[in-house]
Amino acid sequence: MSIPLNSDPRAGGSDERRQAPPKALPTLPPLQAPRLLDQLRERIRTLHYSRSTEDAYVHWSKAFIRFHGRQHPKDLGGPEVEAFLTWLANERQLAPASHKQALSALLFLYTKVLGIHLPWMQEIGRPRVKKRLPVVLSRDEVSAALRHLDGVHRLFAQLLYGTGLRLTEGLQLRVKDVDFAHSAIVVREGKGGKDRIVMLPQALVAGLHEQLALSHDLWLADQAEGRGGVEMPNAVERKYPRAGASWPWFWVFPQDHHSTDPRSGVVRRHHLYDQTFQRAFKRAVQAAGIAKPATPHTLRHCFATHLLQSGSDIRTVQDLLGHADVTTTMIYTHVLKLGGGAVRSPLDALAMPKRQAS
Repeated sequence: MSIPLNSDPRAGGSDERRQAPPKALPTLPPLQAPRLLDQLRERIRTLHYSRSTEDAYVHWSKAFIRFHGRQHPKDLGGPEVEAFLTWLANERQLAPASHKQALSALLFLYTKVLGIHLPWMQEIGRPRVKKRLPVVLSRDEVSAALRHLDGVHRLFAQLLYGTGLRLTEGLQLRVKDVDFAHSAIVVREGKGGKDRIVMLPQALVAGLHEQLALSHDLWLADQAEGRGGVEMPNAVERKYPRAGASWPWFWVFPQDHHSTDPRSGVVRRHHLYDQTFQRAFKRAVQAAGIAKPATPHTLRHCFATHLLQSGSDIRTVQDLLGHADVTTTMIYTHVLKLGGGAVRSPLDALAMPKRQAS
């Protein structure tokens, strides 16, 4: 598979049209870091991109530089980018979504870090991402998986299934965002930087109270030791310097030990690690004998599908999931066409002879 690179401004048309002048790049503050990858991290943090995006963009930028013998990207151009992306598609057989992410990383590197406007970057072909039906567990399978989880991991899995939260949204839940009085949970800075409100399942009230009591003990211990509090979003830490050490901003699911923040180098308490829960959930699925590639995100799919099966309106489910477009939520209606909601197979209408014992 080769990736098309259309450098001719008249490509694809018979009339001679002049190429539009390049758009002016937005003014960004000058970078302070001396090294390229540090400049990339600096720019990502200035623009408030997520840590996962930072890790991905740094990864693909490193891969691009290594692919071309550690040459500086400013000395490389369209053919080199095309060769790298073609290698990812042909040799590495990268999935379309990851392929698009690599291209986005290089676009960011050139435009936002190096300040180089390259019109040909916009012309590079992007692979079409094929839509796949999500993996969905039945209610019995969800119950079986939950039975093989213990303690905080079981409570956290119940929270994901009962509210439809994404994994990171649940891990980053703060004490102040659990509203027992209104049976609601406020999701702050979800995907796309949007806030939303989801229901607080009554079945989790007692468990969350117990979890908050354990978290409060850890918070008191941190206060006694004079620890630096927890990580704060964006500029809140500068605007409210003491907020990070306050109880309302503490994690609902804190880690049981302190760790070093990879960005600031401050030793403080992080929330529960995503990989810790992912491994626990994988073991639970295997122990339950579930032959499906279920992950923690599968609980979000189950939440949406089971709500629709119960008769909930798709617009309501869309709001609870935080989808910007209802067509994204519509994928769960395809899952509903399976099993009992599907068209009856003609085989089931035949009078089949009984199997004789051998």
